[in-house]
Amino acid sequence: MNLEVEIAGVRLKNPVIAASGTFGFGREYSKLIDISEFGAICTKGITLKKRIGNPQPRLCEVYAGIINSVGLENPGVEAFVNDELPFLKSFDTKIIANINGFAKEEFVELTKILTSLVDMIEVNLSCPNVKEGGMVFGKDPEKVYEITNSVKNVASCPIIVKLTPNVTDITQLAVAAEKAGADAISLINTISAMAIDIETRKPLIQMVTGGLSGPAIKPIAVRMVYECFKKVRIPIIGMGGIMNYKDAIEFFIAGATAIQIGTVNFINPKAVYEIKEGIEDYLDRKGFNSIRELVGNINI
Repeated sequence: MNLEVEIAGVRLKNPVIAASGTFGFGREYSKLIDISEFGAICTKGITLKKRIGNPQPRLCEVYAGIINSVGLENPGVEAFVNDELPFLKSFDTKIIANINGFAKEEFVELTKILTSLVDMIEVNLSCPNVKEGGMVFGKDPEKVYEITNSVKNVASCPIIVKLTPNVTDITQLAVAAEKAGADAISLINTISAMAIDIETRKPLIQMVTGGLSGPAIKPIAVRMVYECFKKVRIPIIGMGGIMNYKDAIEFFIAGATAIQIGTVNFINPKAVYEIKEGIEDYLDRKGFNSIRELVGNINI
């Protein structure tokens, strides 16, 4: 079965991507599975300088998911390039660098450093704009356009813009990214959430709120992928609560060209094998010749 997909000229041998923030830089998982099984690996979020992240506790389990507020802990772009990238390049999979900045100039600088070293760059716009009051970049279509356009002007590899779901209409962000020249969009990022210990009356996350991921958010993510598919022509990478091949199939039908799996890796490191096999069996059972025939193929 042909599982190959193409995103902005980059060919992925299959559409299953390891999601940023849940896979580190692949070292830990490489001891458990062959990480070459993924069509691509999206790195942990990278910033210009090293970050130690938020104070503990910064992760808690809730019904059908987890809330995290890790705070972009990472070694910084220099350490990534020198120490982590050579390791990732030793595997037969595409590399997507997830970049994060607290000002437009930081996104641009990161792109300049990484654009010739990786296959694609995923721009995470869920960071606060420290220069203009701390509002998250990705909630403002004008900022999405501005940063996407600035990054594209210095990029030689395809640019994926990762969209936040914490807005009234995510399609406005998708359209802004496309108009600014984005080669693809990925959605959804985590949903803002909170949990409280009723015995101590304290939040379970030190930073009070965090991002909800896992199967609880999947129906929202599928809906948002479907809405964006109707509005833009660039490829969509769908994510949010995918736990098995059936979940993945929903995203393809809704309009995703590829998918990212994240939280499931924590409880089932071998999920990539099961999801790929399930997709192949489904396509064969339904009479499709390739995964591309399924994208946006919804009966309404």
